[in-house]
Amino acid sequence: MKKKLPAMLAAAALALITIGIAACGGKDTPAASGELTKVTLNEVAHSIFYAPQYVAIEEGYFAEEGIELELVTGFGADKTMTAVLSGEADIGFMGSEASIYVYSQNPDDYIVNFAQLTQRAGNFLVAREPVENFQWSDLKGKEILGGRKGGMPQMVFEYILKKNNLDPAADMTIDQSIDFGATAAAFSGGSGDFTVEFEPGATTLEKEGAGYVVASLGVDSGYVPYTAYSAKQSFLKEHPELVQGFTNALQKGMDYVQNHTPEEIAKVIAPQFKETDLEVITAIVTRYYEQDTWKNDLIFEESSFTLLQDILEEAGELEARVPYEDLVTTEYAEKAAQ
Repeated sequence: MKKKLPAMLAAAALALITIGIAACGGKDTPAASGELTKVTLNEVAHSIFYAPQYVAIEEGYFAEEGIELELVTGFGADKTMTAVLSGEADIGFMGSEASIYVYSQNPDDYIVNFAQLTQRAGNFLVAREPVENFQWSDLKGKEILGGRKGGMPQMVFEYILKKNNLDPAADMTIDQSIDFGATAAAFSGGSGDFTVEFEPGATTLEKEGAGYVVASLGVDSGYVPYTAYSAKQSFLKEHPELVQGFTNALQKGMDYVQNHTPEEIAKVIAPQFKETDLEVITAIVTRYYEQDTWKNDLIFEESSFTLLQDILEEAGELEARVPYEDLVTTEYAEKAAQ
């Protein structure tokens, strides 16, 4: 049964499916000799939002698990998914809606989510001028710089608007033509009345006096399975010990952020963001920390997957439900949490 697939992802995914994607191979489990096994991780963006991952890198947790991690930034879920499907990356880190889109095209080797990192949206609504006692109804008649159609940032934004009895198509103008990561510069240059920004874009606009954070999409949307780690079925079957070690390292990073202050977390991850002042990193970590962004564990629960599909349906991106048991496995996260 064929269902919708956003155009940018469809072109890449369908092309790869057509030519027959080979399963990832050539990876060995961590050797008893102590040699590290290389794992390529493609992340959707390089953001302080993903602090536990960078803690795991900087604290050496991946190396402890016998993994030499190569981190690549995809700059968009469509690009990250393409890297995983093509075998350029072993593991993808992105919104799990991408795995639903690919599954809906019935590939032979679809993508399975095995660990969830964030439980809230990580973006913020930024206004051109300060807005006292902001209400979502303040967006009526305004122009907002939004995200790509079918992507989690845009869908969560629309989900919030509808919760507040607003029609995204009729009550405002949402510009979705700007490339991922370029909206802050466009807003600073005069485009839009509001913009939806990830960090460090939101804080940078505030520091420049070019914008003011008036709402957190993470707070107003509630708990949402925003980002997860996924791999092809074949990779999970061929390298279970490697995937377990990867998940163990992430859990150690999660444990660290749950048991340390934002200041301590910021100092650890600072080498990952060399162009950002420690003061700014600390402010961003604090903002995410205080809104309960990160889970205690990595278990992707069925209720979260159901909510994700609710959001997809409401956004008009899903015509039929897909099975949780096909696209999510919790065995690695459950073992890591023990």
